Amino acid sequence: MDILSAILIIIGLVLFETVSSIDNAVINAQVLATMSDRAKRWFLTWGLFVAVFAMRGLLPFAIIWAVNPGLGPIGAITAAFSADPAVQESVEKSAPILLAGGGTFLLFLFFHWLFLEPKHFGLRGERTFAKLGVWFYAVVSIMLAAIVWFALKIDPVMAFSAVIGSTAFFITHGFKENAEKAEAELLNDTGRSDLSKIFYLEAIDATFSIDGVLGAFAFTLSIPLILIGNGIGAYVVREATVRGIEQIKRYIYLKNGAMYSVFFLGCVMLTDSFGFHIPEWFTPLATILIIYYFFMKSRAEWKADPAKVAALTGATIPGAKKASPSKGKKSGKK
Repeated sequence: MDILSAILIIIGLVLFETVSSIDNAVINAQVLATMSDRAKRWFLTWGLFVAVFAMRGLLPFAIIWAVNPGLGPIGAITAAFSADPAVQESVEKSAPILLAGGGTFLLFLFFHWLFLEPKHFGLRGERTFAKLGVWFYAVVSIMLAAIVWFALKIDPVMAFSAVIGSTAFFITHGFKENAEKAEAELLNDTGRSDLSKIFYLEAIDATFSIDGVLGAFAFTLSIPLILIGNGIGAYVVREATVRGIEQIKRYIYLKNGAMYSVFFLGCVMLTDSFGFHIPEWFTPLATILIIYYFFMKSRAEWKADPAKVAALTGATIPGAKKASPSKGKKSGKK
């Protein structure tokens, strides 16, 4: 891997980690607003350490260990930094298993957003899919059956990994749904301690970090690059939580960009797992272009009608009072 490819991969990882954690940043900002200054400082300093090292740092090693159980926990760590060809070959051979599970997880994540989650419509067809929400379960079930069928012809463990990916999606989705209910209770309960709120925020961050870590393997199998890219991305999210949350709210379609990136990365991982290699420079470049498109689309929307965007997202218009978010989250944008 040359230095240019490495830089491109890191940029792609940072952008993907940042935009895929927008919801996390919004939740952080809402809960932090109810906490003391001392608790805020603790979360934004030591909490960052936990987010980067405990979750985004350890999770990639845990995944490598899971698909290479013979390495052991210590071996998984040393393998990530080893230049030994035998070790690298072992990791490469297990890559299809990792990619099949991660790709399945990401595609389930995308289709759940496309069919069932409230959204601001950024592309033609999104409104139609939103009306066909009941079809989500049929689509992902058929997709999983197809992935498992073809994977069984290559490696039964690879097929099992795809099933694990789907299972992981529903487990993390359950945690996220419960977190939304817990957030409402947390914001309305003035008797909750700052310590309980910090634990809640760390648990939420752990849940959201799974998406970013799994997506990172679509960019590269290099753990050092993943650590750098996701670590910088986690820092950017923390900074956005404190200083830029109002700016983020103005970009109404960033979530769309994140989810279409998830779809693309899921396709890349599954394609690669079945032996169709994607050039290492293509994945970060395509991800950057997807995010850039929705960033510019959001910027144009804000410039054209800031009052409309503010009403939908709760963003603050400079020089005006903060608009209240509308009751309906879906916009009529094509």
